[in-house]
Amino acid sequence: MARAGQGLGDQGRISAFLDAQSAEAGAARNTLLAYGRDLKDFADWLAARGLTLLTVPREGIEDYLSFCDAQGLSRATRARRLSSIRQIMRFALEEDWREDDPAGRISGPGRMQRLPKVLDRAEVQAMFDALPRLGRNDTERARNLALIELIYATGMRVSELVALPVGACRGDPALLLIRGKGGKERMVPLSNPARAALTAWLHLRDNAPEDSALGRLVAGKGARWLFPAASREGHMTRQAMNGFLGQLALAAGIDPARVSPHVLRHAFATHLLEGGADLRAIQTLLGHADLGTTEIYTHVLDSRMRDLVLKHHPLARGRRNGKEP
Repeated sequence: MARAGQGLGDQGRISAFLDAQSAEAGAARNTLLAYGRDLKDFADWLAARGLTLLTVPREGIEDYLSFCDAQGLSRATRARRLSSIRQIMRFALEEDWREDDPAGRISGPGRMQRLPKVLDRAEVQAMFDALPRLGRNDTERARNLALIELIYATGMRVSELVALPVGACRGDPALLLIRGKGGKERMVPLSNPARAALTAWLHLRDNAPEDSALGRLVAGKGARWLFPAASREGHMTRQAMNGFLGQLALAAGIDPARVSPHVLRHAFATHLLEGGADLRAIQTLLGHADLGTTEIYTHVLDSRMRDLVLKHHPLARGRRNGKEP
């Protein structure tokens, strides 16, 4: 089955990306215009070399940036163009147009590679502690707990979480079968707290009164989904999950800008690595096609360890900023 987006030309893909940025991310008009100019230039360069946004490899993006440098474009302009390319490649990955992100590990001109945002364990615990304060009733609180336990216990993408079929979650499973990008399937283990939260939510979901909002959802389009909702698809949307996490972050005393489903996915991977997990095992759990994508978490760990030493080592304080004690 052809992947979505293959029937579009690059200009159509750029238009779809800009529409999504406008509708979902609320991008300003000037930002959209800048994206459009940058991506048109990139697409024209690709077309001249027989490539498209769906086929360009990492080396092709690096060649384009070298071309921009040779054209005399400023560092700021080249950094902005790389940012535009990263955004559309991430969008292509999320929409299953591609199975990889060739721009994800390319460093900007004169800049270090940006590391993923990660919450530490205390911050994640603060979010769990804040959960009882959200939700209008026991049913909503049970759903909220299941959402957070599942995403942090498995590292699922938000699109995988909200679209979990309820049939895959019955019988107190020790493992969940996840259908990821490109239809690829993987098994992820569930922690005991995640299994308990899942069981509690299923009981309330399945026994919701027929005249309740949840009961009507379960009887309608939401019947097949673990997290039914009044959406076009019948399940909870990514936007709703993002909004819920923003509320949870505020309740936990964390800046909502630092919290998203993908940040919790990063936290899952980083905390596993801190605990001694094998990098290839983490790759499998995350559903990464390329180990290089997973290796970014070793850089996150290195950065956090370096900050820890600089903050707490007695001889490090006088050496900050190149100063000797």
